[in-house]
Amino acid sequence: MAITLDHLRRYAVARSLFKPTTLARAIERLGFVQADPIRAPARAQDLTLRHRVVGYRAGDLERHYPKLPLEEDFFVNYGFLPRAHHHLMHPRTPRVAWTPARWKQAYAVRDFIAARGAVHPRDVDAHFAHGKVTNWFGGSSNASTQLLDGMHYRGLLRVARREGGTRVYATHAVDATPPDAITANARMDALVDLAVRKYAPLPASSLVQLVSYLRGGAPQWAAQRASALARAKQRLGHARVDGVDWYWPADEKPASTRWKPDAAVRLLTPFDPVVWDRRRFALFWDWSYRFEAYTPAAKRKLGYYALPLLWRDRVIGWGNLAVADGALASDFGYIDGRAPRDAAFRAGLDVELARMREFLDLD
Repeated sequence: MAITLDHLRRYAVARSLFKPTTLARAIERLGFVQADPIRAPARAQDLTLRHRVVGYRAGDLERHYPKLPLEEDFFVNYGFLPRAHHHLMHPRTPRVAWTPARWKQAYAVRDFIAARGAVHPRDVDAHFAHGKVTNWFGGSSNASTQLLDGMHYRGLLRVARREGGTRVYATHAVDATPPDAITANARMDALVDLAVRKYAPLPASSLVQLVSYLRGGAPQWAAQRASALARAKQRLGHARVDGVDWYWPADEKPASTRWKPDAAVRLLTPFDPVVWDRRRFALFWDWSYRFEAYTPAAKRKLGYYALPLLWRDRVIGWGNLAVADGALASDFGYIDGRAPRDAAFRAGLDVELARMREFLDLD
């Protein structure tokens, strides 16, 4: 059977929005959950998981994280991933090397944390008084916070839990022996497969971009990315559809009748795997979605944190939600200029807003 764009769209939606399961199983199936601190009306990781975890409430990931086999870390971006995948990126060698003096500071902080078990950044700052530094966007940050970030990235620390959204660190030990060339290639292939399984199906240009994003999780293997991409194109399932080359896990068949999106109406975070690839989004739904939280208010077209509105296998518009005086406020826009007149859509949207209120504990 010839694969069509309709097949790919249904496949993308159905495989990502699987039947809700437990928190641990959902993250294992996703392979990675992107994190973002903005709450509009909840953090991205919570908005992603609410569709895929039975009875999920905002903040459940943060509450249950200490007891789950998960790590916070960089992958293609920052988020949460199973511990079984975390080791594939370590020992990590950042692109900017530390001076001997910086390493001396890091070892002193690690000893301090090891003696206490788990430490909040304010306690490190109070003990060492590292002072202030200029952060990446030109503001001022505690030097201790920047040092802890660097130690976490290098595998010296792990996030033990969060308190009020702030990372609390514990010491962490990763194998410091760099893998040989064969092992490094095998790890790169595993990382590519993990990313593809999360975001498939991918047009060729997005696959290239996705592999390039692995520079965040595994900067030490920059030289291996081109060969990893070449191997992936040979290994993955693929087809040319309407002049575009597409790729997906080799053990899946996009044209299979098993991929049937449900009839639900869903509000998706801008970082949801259904939405994340903006090239694919435009190919599937023939309009361009933009994340406008960092766009000046006067130039926004969709809204500060517009949530794409999915109905069946179509993203037909967007919604902006906010909590005011304990109530959920909502405002919607539609690509066709108005909401569908179908009674099933209206009922589905009411159900989705009720789910959102429950997720936010507004009832």
